[in-house]
Amino acid sequence: MSDENTSLRGRAWRGVADTIRAGGYRPGDRLPSERELADRLGVSRSTLRLALHDLERSGYVVRRPGRGGGTFVAAPKVERDLGHFTGLADYIRRQGLEAGSRILSVSLAPADPRAAAALGIAPEDLAVHVTRVRLADGEPIALERSRFPVALFPDLAEQALGGSVYDLLRTRYGRAPAHAVERIEPVAADDEIAVLLEVTYGTPLLAIERVAYDAAGVPVEHADDLFRGDRTRVVVWTTHDTPHDTPQDIPRQAPHRTEGSTP
Repeated sequence: MSDENTSLRGRAWRGVADTIRAGGYRPGDRLPSERELADRLGVSRSTLRLALHDLERSGYVVRRPGRGGGTFVAAPKVERDLGHFTGLADYIRRQGLEAGSRILSVSLAPADPRAAAALGIAPEDLAVHVTRVRLADGEPIALERSRFPVALFPDLAEQALGGSVYDLLRTRYGRAPAHAVERIEPVAADDEIAVLLEVTYGTPLLAIERVAYDAAGVPVEHADDLFRGDRTRVVVWTTHDTPHDTPQDIPRQAPHRTEGSTP
C-alpha cells in the first residue's frame, strides 16, 4: 500500500473516531452508508472499508452483516486496572456507566478440590456459591462464579447479593478483600455462556481465575469469571528494572500480595 493510501486510511479512521469521541455518534447508533461516509471523508469506498476494519479492531465500531446490518458504534469498554484492587461495580461507575447485576444462583455446597485448595479449606467444607451476570448500562459484560468459605461468612447466602459483595464482606463481617491473585487467559463462549452474556457462540472472552485475600492474608474468595472481550480492556502498570536488577535479584512476592481487580 502506498504512503498516500495509508495516509487516506488514517485520515478516514481519525475522522470517524474523532466524531465518536466528540459524541457525534452514540453507542448503538448506526453509521451512515459506506458511500455517504466515503464522500464525507473524501476517500474511496475501498479505503473507507479498511479504515472501518481498523476501527472495529480498535473497539470503536461493530460491523453486522445481513439485513438490518451495517456499522454501529460500539459500547465503551470497561477498563480493569490490574494495579489497583477494587470491585467491578466501582470500575463501571467510574467510567460513567450504570452498574448492575443479575443473580443466577446462590447455594451452600462443598467446595471443589481446586476452590478448596485456594481457600485453604477441606474439600468437604461448605462454601457459599454465588453466580451472577454483571451489567454495564443494563448490558451483560461478565459472568462471575464466586465461592466464599462458610466458616468466615456463615449467613452470607441469606444476604442481599445484588450489589457489591465486597462491600458486604467489609461492613457485615469486617473482612474486606484487600488484594488478589488473578490469572487471565482467552477462551471462546460456548452455547450456554453465549446465551447468558448475549453474544454469539465462539465470541472471544477473558477467563479470569481469582483468589482474593483480606488484609491479614486469609483467602476469602475463589472465583472464575468470564468477561466479554468486546467490552473489556485490561490495563497493567509496570516499572522498568534498574540496570543492576536481574531476575535473581528481584525478590519473589508472596502470591497473596499480588494485586488484581474485580467484584
